[in-house]
Amino acid sequence: MKKWFLAATIAAATLSGAAQAKDWDTVRFATEGAYPPFNYTNSSGELVGFDVDLANALCKEMETKCKIVAQDWDGIIPALLARKYDAIIAGMSITEERKKKVAFTHKYALIPNKFIAKKGANLDFTKEGLKGVKIGVQRSTTHDQYIEDNYKDIVDVSRYGTFDEAYLDLESGRIDAVFGDASALQSGMLDKKDGYEFTGPSLTDKQWFGDGFGIAVRKQDQDLATKLDKAIDSLRAKGIYQQIAAKYFTYDVYGE
Repeated sequence: MKKWFLAATIAAATLSGAAQAKDWDTVRFATEGAYPPFNYTNSSGELVGFDVDLANALCKEMETKCKIVAQDWDGIIPALLARKYDAIIAGMSITEERKKKVAFTHKYALIPNKFIAKKGANLDFTKEGLKGVKIGVQRSTTHDQYIEDNYKDIVDVSRYGTFDEAYLDLESGRIDAVFGDASALQSGMLDKKDGYEFTGPSLTDKQWFGDGFGIAVRKQDQDLATKLDKAIDSLRAKGIYQQIAAKYFTYDVYGE
């Protein structure tokens, strides 16, 4: 009787798993739409950028349909877990904290993290030198956590929903610097405005910035992460990844 019950339980679980298996004939990606050059909205209101181009290329490689939607950063993981979409491709760093909630592909990009300030600001990047300095970060990001962990009660932190909001406060003098990944700061501010520059250290500390940017999926959708990993590797082997990256970056965005 016990053997029969055990066999029936295993069979039911197997059938349940089979019923839940997905063909992934359509993959719904979310991106922020406010993080150039990775993702942003153009003058026509369309989502564009490296993340968007890569998502479309991945879908083509996997021979699946692709749907890309915009989602504010603050709610991007909760909405994934609520099944509003299947994956996040939004310049999201692979960190141990995030891996408690979601599964990741291997990295698809690796970018150093830096500060920008007005030229001639001459900020002193020691704890004593930064005392009282006003630094802007995007809320709920690895940059936010880095500043919190390393400069709490030293700097005056301003948190923003998007980098564009931080740039406006930097221009107006409400903050002294903005901290973020170098490529986003370059295209979002330095390429558009004179009088600003990178300053201070270039940071890639794994403790805060993880193993690079990855595509996030729900933990139960590890099969999708595996398909995406294979597609990333295939795009790189074919040189398609490099062609997409060359549209947005003048350096190797993948890293070692």
